[in-house]
Amino acid sequence: MNKETALSEKGNLVKDRGDKPNEHDILTGSRSDGTAFAPFTDTTCKDWTSNDKGSAVVGHHDVTGLNSDSWSKSWNFSHQSRGCSLKNLQATGGAGLIYCFAAD
Repeated sequence: MNKETALSEKGNLVKDRGDKPNEHDILTGSRSDGTAFAPFTDTTCKDWTSNDKGSAVVGHHDVTGLNSDSWSKSWNFSHQSRGCSLKNLQATGGAGLIYCFAAD
């Protein structure tokens, strides 16, 4: 996954860390291996139902991070969002986008 392949539902490029505004965070809620966290650990904004309380684990569609650690650049597990509201997701570096994947 990279900036050229992480497209919106309309086929447009999604802004990355070098663009304004930065929208490179992907809402995933998962560990780096794609599995879920323990049930009592909220990493999905209350199962994607809250735009207020909680936070979400995000990855980076442009696989860039603030440092060279692999976790910082991960497409599915980089860091927690500041919160679940659109304002908090934008402040973290996202736009509240969720990605769908398909095997080719």
